[in-house]
Amino acid sequence: MTENSETLSATLKLACELINKPSVSPHDGGCQALMIARLQAIGFSIQRLPFADVDNFWAVKGESGPVLCFAGHTDVVPTGKLEDWQHPPFEALIADDILYGRGAADMKGALAAMVTACERFVKEQPNHTGRIAFLITSDEEGPAINGTVKVVDWLREKNVIPDWCVIGEPSSHQQLGDMVKNGRRGSLNASLTIKGTQGHIAYPHMADNPIHRAAPALAELMAQHWDEGNDFFPATSFQVSNINGGTGATNVIPGDVCVVFNFRFSTQVTAPQLQERVETILKQHQLRYDIEWNLSGEPFITEPGNLVTAVVDSIKQETGLDTELSTSGGTSDGRFIAKLGTQVIELGTLNDTIHKVDEQIVASDLDKLSNIYQGILKNLLS
Repeated sequence: MTENSETLSATLKLACELINKPSVSPHDGGCQALMIARLQAIGFSIQRLPFADVDNFWAVKGESGPVLCFAGHTDVVPTGKLEDWQHPPFEALIADDILYGRGAADMKGALAAMVTACERFVKEQPNHTGRIAFLITSDEEGPAINGTVKVVDWLREKNVIPDWCVIGEPSSHQQLGDMVKNGRRGSLNASLTIKGTQGHIAYPHMADNPIHRAAPALAELMAQHWDEGNDFFPATSFQVSNINGGTGATNVIPGDVCVVFNFRFSTQVTAPQLQERVETILKQHQLRYDIEWNLSGEPFITEPGNLVTAVVDSIKQETGLDTELSTSGGTSDGRFIAKLGTQVIELGTLNDTIHKVDEQIVASDLDKLSNIYQGILKNLLS
C-alpha cells in the first residue's frame, strides 16, 4: 500500500481496501460488505438487493424528512493486460501523493470519501435533520440491467423518493471540484442495414450497390442541424461509429451494408423525434433498409436549486474554486435516479485516467473530496 500506511487518513485507508478487492463488473468482490459494515456501525439500516448476478444495497439513516442519497458503483472495468501496468491493478499503492489502482478514480476513491464524510457528520451531528442514504450497485460498468435501474424500481414501489442525490462519478477536469455534472445528454443508438443486390463488380448494371446508395443518405444525415441546444446542453450530435459491407473480395458488389450510429441529444428533442427524422430521410432516398433502435439513456438536468447551491458552496469552501456546471461526457446511472424526480449531481475525482492502464488519482484529493461531501451534508441536513 505504502511504506507509511499507518499514517494514512481514514479515507485513504478505506479507498485502498476497496481497490484491493478485485471487482470486475458485475462482481462486487466484497466491496459492498466492507461499506455496509462501516455504515451499520454509525446507525444505517441496510437492505441488500441482489438481482441475478449483481449485488446492490440501499442504506438509510434517519426516520423522516428529506433524503440526501449518495450513489455509486463498486464494479470496475477489466484491467487489460496485467504486464502493461506499472503496479498490480488490485494492489493499491500510494507513492509521491499518487494513489494507483483500478477503481481509484472510477469510483472506489469517491465511495471511500462518501463513507468517511458520513462518519464524521454523524459523529458531529447525531441529531441531524432528514435522512442520509446510499444506493450502491455492481452493475454500472456492465449492461446496467440489474443494478441501479432495478433499485430505483424498488424505491418507487416503496414510495421512497430521494430529494437529492450525489453520485461519485469522476467529474473533475483539471483540479478537484473544478467541474460537476448537473445533467447528462441522452444517448440513442441505431443499427441500420441498407439492402442492395450482390453481383460481379464488372457488371454493375446487374447489381445494386448498397454502399453507393447509402452514401448520399449518410451525407444528408451528417449535415443535419438537429437542434440548437440550450443553456444546459450543446446541440445534438450525430456520429457514425461503424460501417461494414462487402465480402472481402475486390470484385464483388456487396448485397448489404451495415451502419451503426449514435445520437447524443439534448432536452430540446426527443428520441422518437430523432427516429422519425432519420427514417424520413432514408425513405426520401428510396432505400431498402432495416433499422434497430436502442435508447440507452434519456437526457436529464438538475437546474440551479438547493442541491446545486449546496454543492457549489461546499466546493468553494474546501478548494476556493468556482465550479463549472456541465452536461458533457457519457451516460451514468444518474439517468435512472433522475426519473424519480430527484435532483442529481455528479461530483468526484479527476477523470483523466479512468478506464486506462495505471489508473491513478492525487491521493490527497480524497480527503478534500470527503470534506466536500461532508460540507454538502451540513448544507442540506443541518
